[in-house]
Amino acid sequence: MAGLSTFSLIWIISSLTATACAYRFPSHHLHRRNTTWTALGCWTDNVGGTRTLSAAAYTDTVNMTIESCVNFCSTGSNAYVYAGVEYAQECYCGNYFSSGATNVSSSDCNMACTGNAGEFCGAGNRLDIFWSGAQPPAPPILVPSVGNWSLLGCYNDSATRALPYGTGVTGSVTVESCTTACYNAGYPHAGMEYSAECYCGLTIENNSGPTPNADCDMTCAGNSSEYCGGPNRLSMYNYTQAIPTTVVVNPGNPGTVSPVTSGLTGNWTYGGCYVDNVNGRVLGNEFDSSTMTVENCISNCAGQNFTIAGIEYSTQCFCGNYLINGATKGAESGCNMACGGNATEACGGPNRLSVYSSNGNITLLPVPVVQKTNLPGQWVYEGCLAEPSIGARTFQYENEWTTNNTVDACLNQCAAFGYPVAGLEYGVQCFCGDVSDITAVNGTYVSDSQCNTACSGDPIHLCGGGSRLSTYYWNGTMNTWKTPANTGYYEFFIGGLVVPLIATVGINNKVTFLEKHGTSEYNNSTGAYELDLSLVDNYQLAWREMHVQSDVFCSGSIVLPDKGGRQINIGGWSLSSTFGVRLYTPDGSAGVNGTNDWEENVNELTLQRGRWYPTAMMMPNGSILVVGGESGSNASPQPSLEILPKPPGGDTVITLDYLQRTDPNNLYPFLLVLPSGRFFIGYYNEARILDPVTFATVTVLPNMPGAVNNFLAGRTYPMEGSAVLLPQHAPYTDPIEVLICGGSTIGAAIALDNCISIAPEVPNATWTLERMPSKRVMPCITTLPDGTYMILNGAHQGVAGFGLATDPNLSAILYDPSQPIGQRISILNNTIVARLYHSEATLLPDGRVLVSGSDPQTYYPNGSFVYPEEMRIEVYIPPYLNQGLKQPVFTITETDWALGGQYSITVTLFQGTTSNMRISLVAASSSTHGNVMSGGRILFPAFSCSGNTCTITAPPNAYVSPPGWHQLFVLDGPTPSHSAWVRIGGDPGQLGNWPNFTDFTTPGV
Repeated sequence: MAGLSTFSLIWIISSLTATACAYRFPSHHLHRRNTTWTALGCWTDNVGGTRTLSAAAYTDTVNMTIESCVNFCSTGSNAYVYAGVEYAQECYCGNYFSSGATNVSSSDCNMACTGNAGEFCGAGNRLDIFWSGAQPPAPPILVPSVGNWSLLGCYNDSATRALPYGTGVTGSVTVESCTTACYNAGYPHAGMEYSAECYCGLTIENNSGPTPNADCDMTCAGNSSEYCGGPNRLSMYNYTQAIPTTVVVNPGNPGTVSPVTSGLTGNWTYGGCYVDNVNGRVLGNEFDSSTMTVENCISNCAGQNFTIAGIEYSTQCFCGNYLINGATKGAESGCNMACGGNATEACGGPNRLSVYSSNGNITLLPVPVVQKTNLPGQWVYEGCLAEPSIGARTFQYENEWTTNNTVDACLNQCAAFGYPVAGLEYGVQCFCGDVSDITAVNGTYVSDSQCNTACSGDPIHLCGGGSRLSTYYWNGTMNTWKTPANTGYYEFFIGGLVVPLIATVGINNKVTFLEKHGTSEYNNSTGAYELDLSLVDNYQLAWREMHVQSDVFCSGSIVLPDKGGRQINIGGWSLSSTFGVRLYTPDGSAGVNGTNDWEENVNELTLQRGRWYPTAMMMPNGSILVVGGESGSNASPQPSLEILPKPPGGDTVITLDYLQRTDPNNLYPFLLVLPSGRFFIGYYNEARILDPVTFATVTVLPNMPGAVNNFLAGRTYPMEGSAVLLPQHAPYTDPIEVLICGGSTIGAAIALDNCISIAPEVPNATWTLERMPSKRVMPCITTLPDGTYMILNGAHQGVAGFGLATDPNLSAILYDPSQPIGQRISILNNTIVARLYHSEATLLPDGRVLVSGSDPQTYYPNGSFVYPEEMRIEVYIPPYLNQGLKQPVFTITETDWALGGQYSITVTLFQGTTSNMRISLVAASSSTHGNVMSGGRILFPAFSCSGNTCTITAPPNAYVSPPGWHQLFVLDGPTPSHSAWVRIGGDPGQLGNWPNFTDFTTPGV
């Protein structure tokens, strides 16, 4: 049959439509009987960094459902009236909505639950919220008065306290317990801060003033119906009558209070009475106790490996390794308050610390200042930047370094990941971003005096303040992203029949597509189709129906080095499919259908272990290495490797402990042959070099860098980046490099915006990071014949999987490894087609890139799609084909090359001469989930020319070029020819005679 008949085509399309209509779409409804819980719709979350539901939470990356979340939020101590599901896997509970939360369109909550694809579980910063039907308890309030104490409002606070005297309370902090403590101590002002802190004062100091009451939004540690301030905010109260007592300076016996000078543990000794809070606290790490003693405080500080302990105001203990903020020694008479737990011991006084040291040394550090000199690299100080008063923070990427934040560390971190702006806040926070982030929020700079908090790791320098950023700019160009006039372009190619999962260009110059068979959305899918590139103008003739017998969903494929250039597919979705070994010998020619089909028989030819999401690689000896996966759909890990054809003997599977340890974040591991003959394996965020015979680890490489604020980001499925080998040039003596682009983070699933590369076999190999112009998870990388790489497809947010990504990345970029680091990326053109999960990009013999697939399975409640099941196929015309130049041509007679052999071609060039001509060999590949299972290998062999006859020297060994088929291209300047297929290195593993069963075709070696 030359092609599909009109009748069969109509039958297929109508069947597809019928199937789509019958598909069970995810819903936002609770599927549980006998419940009063009802859906309230889709709501915003994390507005201004505040959770909409903040009482209790949990995450389940595998089994989250609406029902399990509601059960969690309505059981036992978690008896809340609201439950919310977010980001497919997160559950939140509460009795109140935070201020700022708004109801939005249900279409915003478009991520399927990890435990039930038929339900929606919110999305990024979007909650599907459910209500129990019960009335929530009265919301917390700012208590207007307690006895004679009256609320003044919410007041700002900082390192220089508005109320200088912190005090312990009886029980947990409430408005009542704090005002009582201040009354008993003789203070007319009381303030509660950060839920669990109580402060007292005679007056309100340090220019503290009212702020919006909404700023005091943290419920009291001892009473959830009351607000007790917030971050750097005090719920401020004033006693409206005369205080009948004076300030208590010594609640013990005045004649017996004294410092402890003997009997202390270890070498701890008394160091004197020091003034506190003139320029802010001189010690941090506070611990309060109403039964405080000198011994208790020293024990607390020593237990945290601090060398200095200070006790203040009878009940407060502070720890550190030095006194900061310009601390000075005061009169001993100032430390006159008895310890709360021992009336004979002196425990400081108001703004006075009784200081003890473990080594006799007390280091005094000056008042911290802005660090403007001796900055690393090209960084310069820009100023003190105010955070937006409402909404999200200025910069997206935050590191929280509670003990080691320094200006240098923050600037170096931002620079290492390609961010030209750094901001430090609250002493402990390091933010990274771009100048455009400041512009987007209309950022304004304020007086440097408002950035007044010392760095947690460098107390002599300032790291911002409350909602204030000490901001630094990189003085120069950090990332050069080129914007060429000639970007190439996307073009519609042909309509498809299914959503392909695996795309492979065969040696017959046709493209085979495999899709989910048995789990397809379309009941009449046969699981395999072949596209004749010469017939794309005739839809009915261009497609040939083929067949697989089991489900290839999330399997792996490579092209074999046998004479027939067979394609092998291994693994699959479940049961016997996971053991599947399928073979297809490409046949037919341009315009003429082949007759061969996929062959498999699980009763004769199988893997030793069932595998879902495995990777396959051709080894230099001609055998096939199969690694990793899981034993079935979302089932137990398969952390092992095996070889095809199976070696003689019993079970020859080798377990890999590092895959066991990193499951499930290591699926579709990256496998590459190195010029030494050893193997590179990349999995999750780790990599190592393996011995090719024993598969033992030779070298553990450094962990792969991830996100600037999350080193746990991953590069393999489900965080899913893409990896290729960078070009090898004759005489192949330069160290080979591996390039990995994109990926995502665990939890928030923020896609990575960087590429990393490494020369794994050089001594002390390290990763080099280059920032991309945009974030990208699920990218595809296509090796182009000129030695550049097109990076396209994927999303700005999410992970791989059905309905687990949002915000498609519609832009293509070009990576040119011949350019200097940091200047290798050019921004190309955009598409209008979302290419998410199960999308691919494949080099065609004419130099174009075929772009296919997208299987997000993300729907609105009414059944319409958010992102469609994408059957349209595009091609990208790279810049080298968009210059109006004629492609060179060549003829070749010998296409079966021995390693190191010499072979002739005759070339016709239309622009240049053979003196500036290049020749490249691009290894045959099969791509799925962005994993190019040949490693995207490209070689630039040595050649010489006499006239228009050129002699090419084949690669020298199977380590530089593992046995297999390659597309041979001639480049006339930038312009590639159409390719010709050549086989290099023969078939050393005799795969062409395998398997020896009558129902399998063996093309020979």
